[in-house]
Amino acid sequence: MLLTGLLCAVLVGAAVLQPSPAAAAGPSPAHGVWPLRPRPPVVARFDPPGTPWGRGHRGVDLAGPVGQQVHAAAAGVVTFAGRLAGRGVVVVDHGATRTTYEPVAAGVRVGDRVAAGAVIGRLQLFGSHCFPRACLHWGLIEGRDHYLDPLSLVGAVPVRLLPPGGPAAPGAPVVPGGRVAVPPAIAYAMSGPVLQPVVVLAAQARGWAWR
Repeated sequence: MLLTGLLCAVLVGAAVLQPSPAAAAGPSPAHGVWPLRPRPPVVARFDPPGTPWGRGHRGVDLAGPVGQQVHAAAAGVVTFAGRLAGRGVVVVDHGATRTTYEPVAAGVRVGDRVAAGAVIGRLQLFGSHCFPRACLHWGLIEGRDHYLDPLSLVGAVPVRLLPPGGPAAPGAPVVPGGRVAVPPAIAYAMSGPVLQPVVVLAAQARGWAWR
């Protein structure tokens, strides 16, 4: 099962090695849309491997019912719509980046131009990372095989603050790398347009780096 999932991730990453000349520049962070509506629960977060063939999670899993519509996270051109390693996969090229969606019964064809939010297919159960439940594995790839956190497209990445020149203050919750972990509820509020500028300015005043 692990080998099949890893093989699928590698195949998806290699499905489109050349950016489509018709696609615009890649979407900017926090300028995309959620591929499932309404906003879905994130049941597994991005956990990139340390090596190209290492273990990890090259995307995020979003919970949803079988048959739910799947939407393009950003405008682009469909460069793959079919099956890889037995799973239905759709790949949308945005120029500098591309997004991947699986398992999905494709409702688009290669070469189709899609707008942000356009329906590209429906969620399937077979191949789900959350089996026996259904969930959408959503990926974001830059270049050939540089995996990014797709939640950056919707401003929902976990917030981390890194003290200058050293680890976090004693007693603060820390994740690998010395970053201070912010509770999800606070992180969500900080990702919004109201609180984020205030928090960023306060962090910068203390010499902390925004991650």
